[in-house]
Amino acid sequence: MTGILVNIYRKMLSGFIILVCTICFFLVAGFISSSNISFFKFKVNGDIGADVFLRIISYENPLIGHALTGSNADLPILSTGFKLLTNVEMNDIRSLIRSEIPGFMAFDSNFLIADEGVDFTDIPIESAPPMEVLLQERNMAANELKELNSGKIYSGSSPTEKSVFIYHTHSWESYLPLLGLEGAENENEAVDGKTNITIVGELLGKELEKRGIGASVDKTNIGQELDKKGWMTHKSYEISRSLVQSAMAGNEKLDYFIDLHRDSVRKDSTTATINNEPYARLVFVIGEENKNFQKNLKFANELHKILNKDYPGISKGVLPKKGIGVDGIYNQDLHANTLVVEVGGVDNNMKELKNTIEALADAISQIYWKAEEVNG
Repeated sequence: MTGILVNIYRKMLSGFIILVCTICFFLVAGFISSSNISFFKFKVNGDIGADVFLRIISYENPLIGHALTGSNADLPILSTGFKLLTNVEMNDIRSLIRSEIPGFMAFDSNFLIADEGVDFTDIPIESAPPMEVLLQERNMAANELKELNSGKIYSGSSPTEKSVFIYHTHSWESYLPLLGLEGAENENEAVDGKTNITIVGELLGKELEKRGIGASVDKTNIGQELDKKGWMTHKSYEISRSLVQSAMAGNEKLDYFIDLHRDSVRKDSTTATINNEPYARLVFVIGEENKNFQKNLKFANELHKILNKDYPGISKGVLPKKGIGVDGIYNQDLHANTLVVEVGGVDNNMKELKNTIEALADAISQIYWKAEEVNG
């Protein structure tokens, strides 16, 4: 009798577990089907994990299957399985070594639009030192501060209507000469919580205002904000995203969003002499995984063409980025006229930066006033 009761109990327990698992499965499937597919941005062994996951779910929920289009719709079973098991892509020989050679993945992308002579060695490299290093604050080197304050100082009134929002996701990025470290071998020394890329943002804001364009410059210390939350530097785009969203909510007239960065490659790649004047070279970075990619690309391409027409060689080109190890969106899904702009590299000095910012302001103003004529 006891044995019969035990068997009944086991069957009831098994049935209960199956029922709970079934309910959980359909709850998850229902949540996914009612959510935006783009929410699932996680990756497994590369950039196909979400595709595989959604494809599996689609067998139970047809709504998911209808949402999968293009390359997501039909995954080649052999190559997909091989990549999941080995992280090697059958149609890309670079995947055999990209994980084995330090720094190789930094070059795992190509310029979509490039100036003459630009190659993979000119691709911007992102790097971030430990939090305690990027939080330090130092004054600008005396000779660089003198250069910053030299020349005619704009004293005109600022436009009351702000159309451009300038911000800095990696606000700690600085330049070796500005910190009195010109020629230092370690590029990771070019970081600071005070003397950094935000100075370049202020320069761009002033140059735009000279041209009658209102600009709002955000100088939030992103390093401090990350430290408060206990986050690592890879979460910096979450901080800057909130800044952009707040700016948009507070001013519907904002129509251009410029995220200024500094490259980590060295001087021979980031400096150009144009009409006997030194310039820090620019790179426009576009996240391929954002819904506004084509519009962002159009904006970046316009700037690239104008700049290299007026200042030949100042712009290296337009670099699209996606996949493992990169953000792939860069907050560019928030607006069509949103860009990440790499302004020079760790070795550029204030003279080179000032010249380049004037050139960039010229190019932005041409696009801005042309659009105003069309809209007006």
